[in-house]
Amino acid sequence: MVLLRVKLAEGEVVMQEWFKEAKLGIFIHYGIYAVDGVAESWSFYNGRMTYEAYMKQLDGFTASKFGADKWADLIERSGAKYAVLTTKHHDGVALWDTQYSDLNVVKKTPAKRDLVKEYAEAVTKRGIRLGMYYSLIDWSHPDYPTVYEGGKVPDDLSKVNKFSSPDGGIQDEERWNKFLQFNNNQLREILTNYGKVDLLWFDGDWERSAKQWNLPEFKQYLQSFNPDIIINSRLQGYGDYKTPEQGIPITRPEGPWEFCTTINSSWGYVPSDHKYKSLNQIIRMFCDCITLGGNMLLDIGPMEDGTIDKRQEEILLGLGEWIRTHEEAVFGTVEGILTRYYLGGSTVSKDRKTLYLFVYDDPKENVCLKGLSNPIKKITVLHSGKELTHEIHGGVPWFNIPGTTWIHMTAEDAHKQVTVIKLEFDEELDMYGGSGAVVTHN
Repeated sequence: MVLLRVKLAEGEVVMQEWFKEAKLGIFIHYGIYAVDGVAESWSFYNGRMTYEAYMKQLDGFTASKFGADKWADLIERSGAKYAVLTTKHHDGVALWDTQYSDLNVVKKTPAKRDLVKEYAEAVTKRGIRLGMYYSLIDWSHPDYPTVYEGGKVPDDLSKVNKFSSPDGGIQDEERWNKFLQFNNNQLREILTNYGKVDLLWFDGDWERSAKQWNLPEFKQYLQSFNPDIIINSRLQGYGDYKTPEQGIPITRPEGPWEFCTTINSSWGYVPSDHKYKSLNQIIRMFCDCITLGGNMLLDIGPMEDGTIDKRQEEILLGLGEWIRTHEEAVFGTVEGILTRYYLGGSTVSKDRKTLYLFVYDDPKENVCLKGLSNPIKKITVLHSGKELTHEIHGGVPWFNIPGTTWIHMTAEDAHKQVTVIKLEFDEELDMYGGSGAVVTHN
């Protein structure tokens, strides 16, 4: 296996090359919160409903139509190369038969099934990389609210949330260490009971410091089960890649990265949330991510019974159809050229002899590309194979300043979603100004 070495703040770690190659992952927020269709965990934490009313959802969680193979089929057809399931959210309800807490769907709900086991088997069988989300914080565990964030007692104790910090002003380090051991025990189950886990997706690290989470020893403990495991950035500076959420990065994050986002406005299933992103918007967001050399982790929220809303399913299938049609512009490529050269997205083949331009809107007569120093061998529309003509205007050859390339294309050549134009060269791609440096000439 080819490995990419990435230098992080706390030492050198090994980053698996598969993650950079994956481009797309599917996030799955599934839990008891789907019963009433409320926001996962935050509903009681922020006082929108009582803790007791939230936990009453345990009685209605049946997973009666849950089919891991159906999920895995959909993930595979979406074009995704990895999946991440919420094995336990901040509410502390585990989706597997953990031996360290009765608060799990096997012991406390009518489902009485180890959903993590079924999920892991189904995705692994299809060659999809196995990811597990795990909340570091547990607002149901009696030993969690025993220390303050950063170990500092706040000035105003009346504003302390009872689910996250002690309200009496007294820290109990012994109980905190018991909680850390609880996390270690549950994570050992996740990392040893379900085959090889490729990725751990943590959440909640912000409520405690790196020292309180026992870092870097905690990470070393996790790596002892699988030295190849990848861990996201929510580990107080000890993660392996960055995880911007909901807002597409304006500039490229440094190092490996992944953009996680919802398909509507909610992570879990909320039936009243009809603010869905369109398929076209999802594809454009995906193109923006791979343009900047990152992945997109697109979230779905299954219903209580385990089925997936048809609107979510259709978007995943539509995305997969677009990816299969334009596969060579997605997989086996690297990040694209800067928007100063082309006002759209792009990727480049690994040998740098092919440039793929993402055309988001239907052009009137041309697509404009600036700063291209290479002679063009051939231009085609990827989905149709139609060859396009072009012309070059301007340029100062005696100073090696290229002109503006105008690729002749109209709306009739466009794909119904996002069009990809393929430019082929005899030599490696050469954009004026090198790696983005501003070059001026009098």
